[in-house]
Amino acid sequence: MIRDRTNNMCLLMSKDNVNRMDCMLFHQVNAPSYRVHPKHKAKLNEIKEIQEPSPIQAKGLQYHEAYPHNYRFIMDNLQVCYENTPFLVLMVPVEPENIAARDVIRQTWGKDKVVQGEVVLTLFMLGLNWKSDVEKLTEENRKHQDLILSNFTDTYSNLTIKTMVIMDWLATRCPTATYGMKVDSDMFLNIDNLVIMLKMPGIPRVNYLTGMIMGNVPVIRTKDSKWYVPEEVYPYPQYPTYPLGMGYVFSNDLPAKFVEVSKSIKPFNIEDAYIGECIKKLGLSPKSPPDPSQFKAYNNKYDRCEFSKVITYILDSSEKLLEYWRDYKKPGAHCPKF
Repeated sequence: MIRDRTNNMCLLMSKDNVNRMDCMLFHQVNAPSYRVHPKHKAKLNEIKEIQEPSPIQAKGLQYHEAYPHNYRFIMDNLQVCYENTPFLVLMVPVEPENIAARDVIRQTWGKDKVVQGEVVLTLFMLGLNWKSDVEKLTEENRKHQDLILSNFTDTYSNLTIKTMVIMDWLATRCPTATYGMKVDSDMFLNIDNLVIMLKMPGIPRVNYLTGMIMGNVPVIRTKDSKWYVPEEVYPYPQYPTYPLGMGYVFSNDLPAKFVEVSKSIKPFNIEDAYIGECIKKLGLSPKSPPDPSQFKAYNNKYDRCEFSKVITYILDSSEKLLEYWRDYKKPGAHCPKF
C-alpha cells in the first residue's frame, strides 16, 4: 500500500512534466554520500518497499546522498513566506506518523503567528518511511498548511539529510525571512524569549548561528552507541564547535551557504556536528547567545518561574509539553515576589 501511494503521487507529478525518477527515494548520481553503519541496516531495510531502485551499494554498506538537491519536495507550501514575510521560521523535523507531536506544537509554541510584534511561522519537515500514509498527510496539510514532505527516507540515521533539506527549503522557498530555527519536536520553546533575544541590539542578521554551543566534543567510536561514527566516515578525533541539535537559531542567509558548502563536505550521521563542519568550512563559527543559560537541555522537573526565563528545554513527551504549556500560560506572575 505504501508503495502504491508513493507511485500514484509520482504518476500524478509526471503529468506536470516532473520526471518520475524525481520521486525515487535514492538517486544514483555523483554527489556527496555517507556510509550507514551496519547496525542501522535493520531500520533501513524496513522501508525497502518504498525504495525504488535499490540504494547505492559500496563495499557491502549502504550509501545515501545528503546533498539536498538530490531530493524533491512532494508536498509543499510555497505561499506561506509570500503572504507575510516572516521574521522567524521554526522548522521542526518530525516523523511522518507522529501527528500527536505536531498537534501539540500547534496548540502550544507553534500556535501564534505573531510574537512580540513579529511574524513567526512554524512548519514541519517530513520524509517518507514504511509507515507513511500520503493520503492522510495530504489531508492534514490541507487543514493546517504547515507540512513540507520530501522524498528522502525518514530514519534516525538520515537526520543529516533531513536537516540539509530543511536548509534547502529555507534557501529556495523562504529567502526573505530574517531568521530560521531548527527545533526538535520534543522541545519546550519559549517563543517570546526567543524573539526578544533576536530583537536585541547587536544581534547579527548575517552569518549568525547560535544555541547551546558545544566545543571539544569527542567522536564516539563505540559501536553500540547511538552516536557511533566510524573513522572511515569521519576521521577526526573530535567535532568542530557546533550548536546542539535540539534547537539552534541562524540568520536566514546561512541556509543557502550551508547547502552550497555541503557539496564539498562528506556527510556523516551526526546532524548538528555536520552543521558545525559547514560553518567551519565557511570560515565562520557559532556564537554564544546573549544569555547562554536560556538554552538548556534536559529538565528534571517543571518550575513555572524557571520556564519563564529559558528559551529551550528538552521534554520526554508531547503530553508533558501540553501540561507545562497550559500551566505556563495561566494568568498571574510566573515568579513569586519576595
